[in-house]
Parts: sequence; C-alpha cells; structure tokens
Amino acid sequence: MRPSRYRWFVLAMMFCFVVLHQADKLLISPLTTPIMEEFGINEAQMGLIFSGAVIVGAVFYPLWGYLYDRFARAKLLALASFIWGTTTALSASMRTFPSFLATRASTGIDDSSYPGLYSLLADYFPPEMRGRVNGLLEVAMPIGYLLGMILALLLGGAIGWRNVFYITGSVGILLAIAIFVGVREPKRGSSEPELRDLSQMRDYRFDWRVARRLVRNRTVLLLIGNGFFGVFPWQVITFWFFRYLETERGYASNQVLFTMVLAVLILASGYPAGGAIGDLLFRRTVRGRMIVSAAGVILGAIFLAITLRIPSGSTLLFGAMLCLTAFFIPFAAPNVSSTLYDVTLPEVRSTAHALLSFFEQLGSSTAPALAGFIAVRFSLGEAILYICTSTWLICFIFLALTAHFVPRDIAALRERLRERAELERLREAATKPS
Repeated sequence: MRPSRYRWFVLAMMFCFVVLHQADKLLISPLTTPIMEEFGINEAQMGLIFSGAVIVGAVFYPLWGYLYDRFARAKLLALASFIWGTTTALSASMRTFPSFLATRASTGIDDSSYPGLYSLLADYFPPEMRGRVNGLLEVAMPIGYLLGMILALLLGGAIGWRNVFYITGSVGILLAIAIFVGVREPKRGSSEPELRDLSQMRDYRFDWRVARRLVRNRTVLLLIGNGFFGVFPWQVITFWFFRYLETERGYASNQVLFTMVLAVLILASGYPAGGAIGDLLFRRTVRGRMIVSAAGVILGAIFLAITLRIPSGSTLLFGAMLCLTAFFIPFAAPNVSSTLYDVTLPEVRSTAHALLSFFEQLGSSTAPALAGFIAVRFSLGEAILYICTSTWLICFIFLALTAHFVPRDIAALRERLRERAELERLREAATKPS
C-alpha cells in the first residue's frame, strides 16, 4: 500500500477505534435509568459513577502522554484498546453499588489514551490538512455516542445492560489485535513542511528540556485554560441530556431516540465543518482557527440558552433549535487540537495533548456530579443551562486571547523546525563518502 494511501487506512483504523470506544464509554448515559433502578440510587450517586471514570482518566493523562512520546504509539494504542475491553467486562460483572462505582472508575484508564492517536495522525498528515483530518476523526465521537444509544435502546431491554457491556468489552479486545497488527509507527515530525523532504531524519523522542518549555508557551497555556472550562458542557450533556428528555420534557423512548439521533447527526457534521472552515481561514491568517473556535462557543451558548427555555409542548421548535445548537458547539474541537500542534515540537505533542486533556478532565471531572446535585435541588434543565452557558462564555475569552498570541508562537515553531532541518542536512552531508 502506497504511503499516501496508507495514511488514509490509518485514519480509518483510528476512526473505528474512536467510534467503538466512544460507544462503550458513553453507553452508560442511555442506560442510566435501568442502572439506577437496579442499584436503588439517586441522581447524586449516579453522578459519582460518571465522575469517577472522568477523574481516573485525568490522573492517567500525563502517564499516557509521556509513554506515547517515549515509545511506539501504535502499540500503546493497542494496549489501550485491550484495557478498555477488560475493564468494561469487569465493571459489568459487579453486583453492588460500591464495587460497580470502583470498577466503573477503572474504565477511565483507557479514556485518556487519545493524545497518542492525534499525535500519530499528525505525523501522517501535514499542518494544512490537520483541521479537516481532526474534524473527520472527531465525527467518530458523536457517531460512537449514537451507536451506544442505539445498542442501549435495542438491546438493553432484551438482554440486560450488563450483557450490552460484555459485548462492547469484547469488541475492544478484538480491536486491540487489529491495531497491533495493522498500524505502523511513523517518524515524529515526518509530515512537517520543513522536514518531510529530508532523505534521512532522526527519530525524535521525548525530551524533558523540550517538555518543560511547554509551560512557558503562551498559546499552550491559554488552550489549557480554555480546556479547563471547555469540557464542562460536554460532560453534562453527554451524561445527563438523555435523562433530561425522559424526565423533564416527558419524551417517550421513541421520541428520545428520534431527537437524539437527529441532534447527534447534526453534531457530527459540525466537526468536519468547523475543521474545514478553520483550515480555510488558517491559509488566510494564522488566527483563523481560533476565530472559528470562538465563534462556535459563543453561538453554542446563545442557542442552547434559547433551546432550553422553549416550553415542553413545543416539540418541533425544541428539536430545530437543538439541532442548530448541535451544529456549532463542536467547531472549536478540531481547531484547538490543530492549533496545539501548530505551536509544539513533534517529540512532545502527545505530552502537550495529554497536558491539555489532563486539565480538561480535571476541570470537568466534577461536572456530572455537580449537575446531579443541582438537579436534586432544582432541575436537570437548570443544571445543564447554567453550567454550559457560563463555561462557554469563559472559553470565549480564552480563545480570543489565544487568537492574539498564536501568530508569534507559530512563527517560533517554524523557525525551530527550519533550524532542525538544516542540522539534519549538515549531518547527512557529513556522513556521505567524499
């Protein structure tokens, strides 16, 4: 298979991993009601189950980031898939609330394995394509949620929620074998414009000196600030919106399915649309990706506020506004990850992504539980509204500041890569026989 075609095969494999992993990870949301009924727990206790996996995932992000920059990313992704399969099956076998809480938290170990996936693809695709590639990859997340929802609704009642988890856990183990056998490891930085024409190139690996510079990079720090608040809405919507439709808007199962399928499909289209628009503006100005990101979060906040204030009887209007909201809220995701790689050296990109994701999870780890406590006191609708809109407004400020600083940080990285390319050419010339 030619390299230019093989990279699309790798993207397809990573797409499958994300779809199936997200289906397993998010399957618990549509199965919330039967799980709560079996264990006899309330929203606050269920929120602890949601938050447990998020907290464990946050703790493991730095470790995954270091390992990906130090060792072969493809093999580590296969390991992550195997861990996904085994921890899911283990949690499904638990019969008491404390044991289920503990084992469900262990499923967060593999949830923090994504930085290596993005870093791997960044070495197959050049900077000018990364917005679109990341956007296509992130389509897999809502598709995975949709697949999990369909599995829950179609199989949950027929075979029980435990058996559904056994099925998705088995898929994780099979996919681990496929990734281990089928995905090759590229050299770090091989797709950068300054480096990709070199006939020979060092295989750059994790360097503590380079990693320490990440905390002095203005763009990286601002993206971390954005991430700290930016995942709050996603955690709340992911884990609680299904139950909100059931209990507070009075939707029957078929209405929930139709509404969520439509909203998730529109949401899925927002990822590649945001990534493509970001790439287009990036060619005009290096601030382009941040402009698209800032526009997405502010429009998402406005439209969600309008949507949740629509009366329960106005089903058609609610559905239309929900879809409009869903289209804009993923605009930032592919552009943030692409911008992170626009300002970091190849050998620490997994670490940088893990650092960003660590603070995303650290900030949002309390979001499901916080929403549960607010719901007990007020309502799920109020919890979703206040948490989402307030954090998106904060994100808008961080993204606007990032747009101001990012040109200087991109220029600095390109200069470092040009210097590196010149050193590689000099080294190659020195090793040639005279």
